[in-house]
Amino acid sequence: MAELTHLTMAGALDGLAKKEFTAVELAEAHVKAVETIRPLNAFITETPDKALEMAKASDARRAKGEAGPMEGLPIAVKDLFCTKGVLTTAASHILDGFKPEYESTVTSNLWRDGAVMLGKVNLDEFAMGSANITSHHGNVISPWSPGEVGNWSRQLVPGGSSGGSAAAVAARAALGATGTDTGGSIRQPAAFTGIVGIKPTYGRCSRWGVVAFASSLDQAGPMTRTVEDAAIMLRSMCGFDPKDSTSVDMPVPDFRAALTGDIRGLRVGIPKEYRVEGMPAEIAAIWDQGIEWLKAAGAEPVEISLPHTKYALATYYIVAPAEASSNLARYDGVRFGLRVEGGSLKDLYENTRGAGFGKEVRRRILIGTYVLSAGYYDAYYNKARQVRTRIKWDFDEAFQRCDVILTPTAPSTAFAIGEKMDDPIQMYLNDVFTVPASLAGLPGMSVPAGIGSDGLPLGLQLLGRPFDEETVLRVGQVIEKAAAVTATPPFMA
Repeated sequence: MAELTHLTMAGALDGLAKKEFTAVELAEAHVKAVETIRPLNAFITETPDKALEMAKASDARRAKGEAGPMEGLPIAVKDLFCTKGVLTTAASHILDGFKPEYESTVTSNLWRDGAVMLGKVNLDEFAMGSANITSHHGNVISPWSPGEVGNWSRQLVPGGSSGGSAAAVAARAALGATGTDTGGSIRQPAAFTGIVGIKPTYGRCSRWGVVAFASSLDQAGPMTRTVEDAAIMLRSMCGFDPKDSTSVDMPVPDFRAALTGDIRGLRVGIPKEYRVEGMPAEIAAIWDQGIEWLKAAGAEPVEISLPHTKYALATYYIVAPAEASSNLARYDGVRFGLRVEGGSLKDLYENTRGAGFGKEVRRRILIGTYVLSAGYYDAYYNKARQVRTRIKWDFDEAFQRCDVILTPTAPSTAFAIGEKMDDPIQMYLNDVFTVPASLAGLPGMSVPAGIGSDGLPLGLQLLGRPFDEETVLRVGQVIEKAAAVTATPPFMA
């Protein structure tokens, strides 16, 4: 049964169609895999009974000729998506015991198309982090960590905030996983763990039922082991939702059909500003290698300029905390989750939030409240909004000269747990290459491109025009095939 967990989504769909195995057998294999990877702390809540129940229903639909696009595929769900009757914590103490009475639109779409839920995976608390070390439920450990299981010589981070999703997929415990990306939280962990992660255009996937961090930035997307699998899963996740005012009403393409492999004549933008000072030589080298792969496939590299890139990180860390401070005001101990009593209503609020929010979340709420306060709103928040517009204009201008943009995904390979915990600025710099596209609302994808000198994965990032995920996926698959990365993590189910 172990070999079933090493299939791709496309391979699993093919095997199910040919009746080589059933959805129940596929689910059983992955339920065991989830148990095997418990030392990684990737899952917050396992749902084996639900997985087998959904798999039985899937087999019944297939027998009646009613198979959906993801029929029988076992996936993990980031514990930021509300799942009806299943614990949803956002990895925070303040949501202890919260079981929603409703289902997020994205997960509803996945279940509609036949996917099977293995459980809810760990993340940075309220998606605030780049290393999956701020979770109330403990650190997630990357399956790429060297050494014996449970006695790793160096415990590595899987990236964040979607670190549990990345670890579960990379360790072969789930065929795919949902993630969310606010400033790079799908793409950076995908790069750190050697998998594919795509953040679609803002508005492509509904945010309804997804616990909010920064509403103008948050976007759901798939994390898978191949580009083809990302195309399969993304199609099911997308779609217009009248319950989400930011959801865009436009047709969802067949992303898989876009994977033609033909990129002849495409212009690939290479932003000169991303050649940042101090960039490790192997990051620069894999970027140059990516350019050569695309040239060999018939694409034309074009140097472009994104002059406001240098302001992107500062802009993001004003806009995102400001929106977080507003969104997290709803957690007060009155309606759901943790409640710590006090002598007055004010004491109840203070006691609940003081006990319920972790250090990083408190830091971002304080920053956000400060930049929104009287006397600072115009100096910080309004100025950041103006710079954000300039960043978007940079991309608009660049895409008049190119069809897709190629950059590194992250400024390093995965680092050790605890390595940057005492320096939040160093931690925030992990998002230096991913944040600009988030501010502009553009689609972006990380693709495995090689292995660094330390034996850890390196990723390349592709950015596309709004709602042009097809080109991003098509070019991404060309890089995937050229790179042909076969290395697997030391720890796999």
